[in-house]
Amino acid sequence: MTLKADIDLKAKSIHLMGIGGAGMSGLALLLDQIGARVSGCDSAESTYLQNLKKHNIPIEKGHDAKHIDEYMPNILVYSSAIPQDHPEILKAWQQGITVARRAEVLSIIFNARRGVGIAGTHGKTTTSSMVSLIAEKAGLDPTVAIGGEMADIGTNAKLGKGEYMVAELDESDRSFVYFHPEIAIITNIDWDHRDHYMTFKSVTDAFAEFLSNRKEGGKMVLCMEDPGVQRLCSDYDVTRGAVTYGWGTGWDWGATEVEHSVGGGVSYNLNHHGKPVDRIKLKVSGEHNVLNSLAAFAAAFEMGISFDAAKNALQVFNGAKRRLQKMGEVGDILVYDDYGHHPSEICATLGTVRKIFPDRRIVAIFQPHRFSRTAALYKEFADALSFADRAFILPIYGSDERPIDGVSSKMIFDAASDDNRAHYELSGNFDDLVKSVCATARDGDVILTIGAGSVGTLGRKICETLREMNANAGKA
Repeated sequence: MTLKADIDLKAKSIHLMGIGGAGMSGLALLLDQIGARVSGCDSAESTYLQNLKKHNIPIEKGHDAKHIDEYMPNILVYSSAIPQDHPEILKAWQQGITVARRAEVLSIIFNARRGVGIAGTHGKTTTSSMVSLIAEKAGLDPTVAIGGEMADIGTNAKLGKGEYMVAELDESDRSFVYFHPEIAIITNIDWDHRDHYMTFKSVTDAFAEFLSNRKEGGKMVLCMEDPGVQRLCSDYDVTRGAVTYGWGTGWDWGATEVEHSVGGGVSYNLNHHGKPVDRIKLKVSGEHNVLNSLAAFAAAFEMGISFDAAKNALQVFNGAKRRLQKMGEVGDILVYDDYGHHPSEICATLGTVRKIFPDRRIVAIFQPHRFSRTAALYKEFADALSFADRAFILPIYGSDERPIDGVSSKMIFDAASDDNRAHYELSGNFDDLVKSVCATARDGDVILTIGAGSVGTLGRKICETLREMNANAGKA
């Protein structure tokens, strides 16, 4: 059975496969708060699962067809990480149970509200978090669904009483076309997820369809500094009526005189329709976050939120977890973590770290995410890691993918130039890596873990090991 757009989710029993993921866990929270009877399963532990258990949502370890009989759901929701021929999905089909993708269910919640949908290959989690915080601080009590936990709100999803919903929309499997936003934001367009998009044209086709699905009279907010967005505008003539943002004073919202603060943070002059508005100071770092904040200012304006309210919210914005998040400090060594898993993101992150810590050595620990992405972009990954002074490369985190013959992290290592390769090191496992990183750490280092997989757990382990080493050295 297919999912009906006017279905009453409150009256349903809903089982979520892959419930521990960032997006699926957020949907589970929303459904639970709506009043649906929610259950789920996942093959791996995560911090999101721990949060769901606090809400007394029953969760099974692993995926199994027997869950259909145990929970007797009206709707089975599966993430894009689950193959459609999985026995649990097949059993649901056989029993006439409605089977739906995550985006289909989330879009029912979203489309019933005044939706602000943030799409883009990079930056959508932070931009969504910024818009959400502005709306929250402005008293709009928005419903929120984000692919990462907001440091300021402490969750990745919440059901608000207000008329607005702010959501991060996923382009990876084209499912963002289910949504009908009142305000559609595109931060950038890159050719990622090459297992789904065979050409860059197929990517821009999807984004064009996303824009065409806006509600009548809906606005679109576009980053005109991005080559992919420029390509979209050229091919589909979508700039008419668009709200634009970027560098300088030539766009609707522009940033000039950008200054990076040593130790973190960035400030700039905000311009609206070419006229200066105010000096903006952000706690988060990097030029990419300047652009993200411009999108947030544009969205806030279209939502009727005052400039002062938007400015005050953004100036206390602490970022989303795993977005250049400080994990600890041991002596004069700093440890950070970042979710970046595409070469463009890694370049932006390492470039930002270089600007806020210009005199420190940067040690990057990179865990490639997905075999298909590594096979397509291994040369670009090798180039991106050259922004670090030292780079450790972990084995590929496959996520839902099966290994591809001949594809490994060694491809990245081998693609590096001779000079860069001398600073790269292949690591076999977490334990050996932590020992190697800590043994070679120097005072003043910035150690940065990078990747969308399990590498995010390493920062605290590195801090613990460094503290133990310092304590043992003090006893000697």
